Amino acid sequence: MISVARKPEYTDFDIEVRQPGLAFLARTPRPTSAEFGKRSYWTKARSHLHAAYLGQCAYTTMYLVDGGTIDHFLPKTTHPHLAYEWDNYRLARQKVNGRKGNTEEVVDPFEVEPGWFVLHMPSCLVRAGSGLDHVVRKRVNATINILQLNADDLLVQERCDLLISLADGDVTMTFLDRWYPFLSSEVRRQGVEGELRVIFCRSAMV
Repeated sequence: MISVARKPEYTDFDIEVRQPGLAFLARTPRPTSAEFGKRSYWTKARSHLHAAYLGQCAYTTMYLVDGGTIDHFLPKTTHPHLAYEWDNYRLARQKVNGRKGNTEEVVDPFEVEPGWFVLHMPSCLVRAGSGLDHVVRKRVNATINILQLNADDLLVQERCDLLISLADGDVTMTFLDRWYPFLSSEVRRQGVEGELRVIFCRSAMV
C-alpha cells in the first residue's frame, strides 16, 4: 500500500448521491444494512471513483479490470452521516472490501506515509517497514492481516508474476508506474531493477 492522493468529487455527485442520501437519512437517521441496501445511491459514483483513482485498488494498489467496488472507509452502519460523502469512499477490490467489513483498524490509504508498507523479494510478501513506531507498526500489521494481503495466495502470486514479467522484459517500469505503482515504487526504493532476474532466479539467457 502506498499513499493515495485525495481526489475531488465529480460535478454531479451532490445531485446524484449526496442530496438523495441526506433526504433518506433525514427520514431514517440510523438505517440498518438492509435499509441502506435499498438506498445505495453511492453506486452511481463507482465509475467516477474508478476514473478519479486511475482504476487502482486503494488497498492493494493494483489495477481493477472489473471496476472494483466502493468501500466506505468509515462504515456506513456506524457513521451513517458519511454514507453519501465522496471523501469517505475508497476504490477497492471486491474481496478486499469484504474482508475489511466494518472494522476501523485498517490504515487509511489517504494517510499512509512512505516506508509504512514494504515488499519483500522474492517472496512478494507485504511487510511493515523498519523503524516504525509501535503504534504505526501495529496498525500496518493489522491492515496486512485483516485484508489478507499475504494470506491470499492469488494476491501474492499476482505481485510475483508482475515482477517476474518486469525481470523478463515483458513489461516496463512505466507500465508498473501506471497500473501497479506500489510494485514500481518498491523496485526503485530497493534499487533492484537491474537485479530482478537474479532475485527471481530467471535464466540469464535472453
